[in-house]
Amino acid sequence: MVLVVFLFLTNILTFILYGLDKHKARTGRWRISERFLILFPVIFCGCLGALLGMLIWRHKIRKPKFYITIPIFLVLHMTLWGYCLYQDYHLVTTEYDIDLGLRQDLTIVQISDLHNQVFGINEHILLDRIRECDPDIIVVTGDVVDSMHTSFPTALTFMTRAGEIAPVYYITGNHEWRFDQERLDTFISSLTSNGVTFLDDTYVETNGVILAGISDRSLRSFEENGAYGPFPDGSAVILLAHEPQYTSLYSYLNADLVLAGHIHGGQIIIPGRGGLLSPEVEFFPEYYSGIFDLGGTQMIVSRGLGNSAVPIRINNYPEIVLVHIS
Repeated sequence: MVLVVFLFLTNILTFILYGLDKHKARTGRWRISERFLILFPVIFCGCLGALLGMLIWRHKIRKPKFYITIPIFLVLHMTLWGYCLYQDYHLVTTEYDIDLGLRQDLTIVQISDLHNQVFGINEHILLDRIRECDPDIIVVTGDVVDSMHTSFPTALTFMTRAGEIAPVYYITGNHEWRFDQERLDTFISSLTSNGVTFLDDTYVETNGVILAGISDRSLRSFEENGAYGPFPDGSAVILLAHEPQYTSLYSYLNADLVLAGHIHGGQIIIPGRGGLLSPEVEFFPEYYSGIFDLGGTQMIVSRGLGNSAVPIRINNYPEIVLVHIS
């Protein structure tokens, strides 16, 4: 969504600049340099606005450096940004089969790192894809809102409508904790009043498993000061945790399966090497996507659905995780 807003604003600004320069030409006032009128849209991907400005304002249309350069770069930009937008919005579903020895099979959809990304009006594209998975429960493993381009109503709409498909369980990620406590409490209260189960630092028994959650704020100190301790052997424990790197904690809690996110797949996945960069600016993080055996504990790391500071994914489609547990 950040990328779309950036492109829209850049092209609007470029269109206005061309109109302003045309007005200055008619009134004999100080002009915007031709070099700036070319370089600005070329560098900041505003060539569509530039071309529309040329045609509508009838400005620079007889100068070859404009009527050749701007259309050429417009084609290049449309190709580049079309590719980037496809990478950001092409939803995929990744399926995993996990054996926990349950008496009755359980199907879980994991949604992670939505970051207020919009997949259709009222998230209907994303919700339709979730509905096709026919889950027994939906788990949301943090960062459903973004601290840089925040929309609590958008997140609330998604969570409420997801609850119409299956029961929703939610933990916070690092972005939720960037808001002041009052705003976060109001949001969580709205979620719970609409049927969402809030699992920060608590657990429930449902569908034959213990479903536990850890607040992102608690991860660093949970082993010493956590709200609960290790679960007994023989229990089927599914743990929701936003960040995947706290592997010793997850093993300590005797979790059979951990569902995590946070890394966004490393933003750019390099074939044969993995995800490029974590939110902590760690190059090639170990736990960027997929399933990992932690020695008695299995962990699935979702690539997530949205973006935050870096608005582009490459070779890294937004992902719904579908887990079949038997």
